[in-house]
Amino acid sequence: MTINELRILCLSLPGTHEKLTWGDGEHDGDVTFRVKDRIYLITGPDGGRASIRTSIDQQAELMDAFPDAFSSAPYVGRFGWVSVKLDLLDPELIRGVIEGAWRRTAPKAIVAEFDAARR
Repeated sequence: MTINELRILCLSLPGTHEKLTWGDGEHDGDVTFRVKDRIYLITGPDGGRASIRTSIDQQAELMDAFPDAFSSAPYVGRFGWVSVKLDLLDPELIRGVIEGAWRRTAPKAIVAEFDAARR
């Protein structure tokens, strides 16, 4: 999955906005995708790897099932976040993990509207 595909996917989820974060004069910073300013996905400007918010249980399942692609994310892994190498996995699997991260982060009313529109 490319950075552009990642961006299109995240921005298609209701309430999501993109914000460049943690940059300084020398570095561009990281691209974050947020709902109501709560981060659910972080990636570098090149998009080769992303950190995605998951539950502790899902983190363990993903790392066990795909040890070459998923690992505990730096700094936030203890909260269930995973780091994923985007080019090693089927985009549909990544899409499901990202949608799950969005669902964990978005307000329940936004998730309910999203689900109702998909029926």
